[in-house]
Amino acid sequence: MKMLERIHLSIIREVEKRGSLTAAADTLCLSQSALSHSMKKLEQQLGTDIWLREGRSLRLTQAGRYLLGVAERVLPQLNLAEERLQQFAAGERGTLRIGMECHPCYQWLLRVVAPYLAAWPDVDVDVKQKFQFGGIGALFAYEIDLLVTPDPLFKPGLHFEPVFDYEQVLVVNRSHRLAGMDFVEPAQLSAEVLITYPVASERLDIFKLFLIPAGVAPRRHKTIETTDILLQMVASGRGVSALPRWLVEEYAGQLDVVPVRLGAQGIAKQIFLGARQSETDIDYLRAFIAQARRLNSVRSADSDR
Repeated sequence: MKMLERIHLSIIREVEKRGSLTAAADTLCLSQSALSHSMKKLEQQLGTDIWLREGRSLRLTQAGRYLLGVAERVLPQLNLAEERLQQFAAGERGTLRIGMECHPCYQWLLRVVAPYLAAWPDVDVDVKQKFQFGGIGALFAYEIDLLVTPDPLFKPGLHFEPVFDYEQVLVVNRSHRLAGMDFVEPAQLSAEVLITYPVASERLDIFKLFLIPAGVAPRRHKTIETTDILLQMVASGRGVSALPRWLVEEYAGQLDVVPVRLGAQGIAKQIFLGARQSETDIDYLRAFIAQARRLNSVRSADSDR
C-alpha cells in the first residue's frame, strides 16, 4: 500500500521553511485541518512521529529530518520534470538554467549566449547570479543545469569541462608605478590598496595563488560588488585589482587601466562549465558547451595573428 506521497514531502518542507502548520497550509492552498489530518494519517501508517511539539513550535524527529532531506532532493527534480514536460507539450525544447560562480564571467557569458540563442530558437536561457560562489549545491538541488566557474569541485555525479583559457592579471591605473613593468612580485603589492569582489580571501586567486604563498598582505583590502564600479575605482587611482586579462583589455578602451602579469610565469586559469553527469547527453546542453569552446578557439586564433 502506498503511504508516502508528494504532498507529504511538500508539507514537511513548507512547515520547516515557514515555521508553522498554518503558514505551510496557506502556501500549499490547503486548510490547516486537511494538512494536519494528512500528516497524522501518514504518521499512523509509518508507525513513527514526524514532528514533536515544543510549546507552539514543531521540531522534526529523526524520521522527519530524513523525510526533509528526501523532500529537498526529490521535489526540485519533480518540479523540473513537470516544467520540461509542459515545455515539450507546447513544442518547446526547454530552458537552460545557468548559475554563475564567477563575477567577471558574466561578460564572457554574454558572448556565448547571443550566438547560442540564434542557433537554438526553441531553447530559453535563464542566468541565475544568486548562485555566485555556491553553485555546486544548486546543481545537486536541480536549481540550475549548468554552472560557470573557474574553480570546479570534482564531485561524484557532476561533470566539468574546461571551455575558456585566460590569464589572471593585476589591473592598475595607466599612470601607476607598476603599470610599465613586465610583471610584478607579491612584495610589490604590500603597499597597495587591493580591491576585490566580496568573496572570502582564500577563494580569490590573487590571494591563494599569489600573495598567501609568499606570506604577503596588501596594505588594505576593499571589496566592491560590481565590475564596472571596481574598475572605475582602479582607473581613478583608488587601488589595484586582479581580473582576467581579456576583461581588462576590453575595458582599457574606455578607462585608464592596464593589465600587468602576476609573477614571471603569470597565473593561467580556465572557465569550466559544470553539469550533472546524468544530463551531459542533452543535445541543447552539449551545444552550449560546444559554443563556449568555439568562442575560445576564435579568441585564440585572433590572439595568434
